[in-house]
Amino acid sequence: MLRPVRGGFVAPQDSPLRPTPDRPVEGLPDPGSDARLRNPDTPAPSRVGKIPTYGLPAANGASESGYDSLNRKRKKPKYYPGQARPKPPAGPGTPAPAVAANPNGRVRLSVPPSEYAHKSPIPPAMAGTVVGQPTRKRLRIDDDPFGAVGDYAGSFLIKGAVELSVGYDTNPGRLDKPQGLPLYVIAPELLVASDWERHALVADLRGSFNGYGKNLTPNADGTPLSAPIDVDRPNFIGHIDGRLDVSRDTRLMAQGRLLVATDNPGSPNVQAGLLRYPIYTTVGGTLGVDQNFNRLQISAGAAVDRTDYQWSKLTDGTSSSNDDRNYTQYGGLGRISYDLIPGLKPFGEIVGNVRSHDLLVDRNGYERNSSGGSVRAGTSFELSRLLTGEVAIGWTARTYEDLRLLPLQGLLTSASLVWTATPLTTAKFFADTQIAETTLPGVSGVLVHTYTFEVDHDFRRWLTGIGKFTYGKLDYQGDNRTDKIYTLSGDLIYKMTRNLWVKGNVTYSVLDSSSPGSSSKSTVVMLGLRLQN
Repeated sequence: MLRPVRGGFVAPQDSPLRPTPDRPVEGLPDPGSDARLRNPDTPAPSRVGKIPTYGLPAANGASESGYDSLNRKRKKPKYYPGQARPKPPAGPGTPAPAVAANPNGRVRLSVPPSEYAHKSPIPPAMAGTVVGQPTRKRLRIDDDPFGAVGDYAGSFLIKGAVELSVGYDTNPGRLDKPQGLPLYVIAPELLVASDWERHALVADLRGSFNGYGKNLTPNADGTPLSAPIDVDRPNFIGHIDGRLDVSRDTRLMAQGRLLVATDNPGSPNVQAGLLRYPIYTTVGGTLGVDQNFNRLQISAGAAVDRTDYQWSKLTDGTSSSNDDRNYTQYGGLGRISYDLIPGLKPFGEIVGNVRSHDLLVDRNGYERNSSGGSVRAGTSFELSRLLTGEVAIGWTARTYEDLRLLPLQGLLTSASLVWTATPLTTAKFFADTQIAETTLPGVSGVLVHTYTFEVDHDFRRWLTGIGKFTYGKLDYQGDNRTDKIYTLSGDLIYKMTRNLWVKGNVTYSVLDSSSPGSSSKSTVVMLGLRLQN
């Protein structure tokens, strides 16, 4: 019950109501010490010129993991050596800065004003450097500051480029008696990749056209050249890869591919007296499945490819059929791998296929239908992020329906290694083995081994040098012929911007053949531009 007093009512001592100055309580100031309470007529101090304070500071009383309205992190930030540490914000109870007077009578603060006073706003890149602002995540370093950025079309990233080059080739037909011609090359590229959380779709299309300003001169004695008169050559290789994530451990894989090319200059498959190279196309696809069982991965797939040749146009105006070179290949593959330790994944692989030609007998009376395959074992690895790649060794073999054609077999080697020697220097090694068809009478096929060693060095971010050496060996089984190919090339790339590069190239090639009159040498010098986006 309230009891009356002068100026109002007060609650009894045991009342839960808030105590008033008329009822002193332990821990509260004595009303007699307040001048305003002693003399109610005394005016309150003036608040003119003072900065008002409302409520409590942000996050006052919050625990170490409590709510902070300014979204500040409670964990102490890490600073680099020599970096200035920001001063913590003033908390409750912090005394006001002392005031001192200048000789001229002006009042100044003993604490200098903020270093950000009377300055332009901080740009977004510096967000997080001011006390009270959220810290900004450091941007990832761009590994290729002059690489193409591309454009997005929906959820697809699209990168395009085209290279335009001009130069001179001392022996475009790879003849034993070289004839040089000026050369120009047009090489477009297109890369389209999906940016989905699940599944994937990637299209990689690359083409080129080697054009020569003039044609080769026929032999003065009237004998046909071992190369076409018109040595222009188109080339295109493209594939579209898709992945369907059925579950976390099951994926369906598919690929569609297309190859457009001609026989290589200097190949014995090139007919004498040709007007131009006949173009052939290979179109095919693969459908497979990948299944993971913890660390064990099993892959299986089926593939089909179709190869068709154009008719050959001869210098006398007639045409020659290449239907005996057309064939369809059906095959299957299986692969098993095991993630032994992080960075080491051994595998085993088996491949089998059948080649069925449109014509049972070729132009020389041989049955070219065949069946074969390969077995190989190897491992993929990543050692300290400095040496990565895959290496394998195995055996490949192929048998033919014609008993006059000997089985084609040999050692299979494959490798793809990348060694980051220094941040500026990268060394690469590639090895590949293929079985190629041929039209030579009595020859089963060609076992092709190719080894390439490449070194890339960045003199500057915008200046890159590339050196490459390639060695290839072609064994014509059923004949004593063996061709060896040596290629040495050097590239210098000046990256003006992300969209414009200047490229220079010098290539020296040697074809050393055991067949008389088939060896050749050539030098190609090119200078061009690369436009990319």
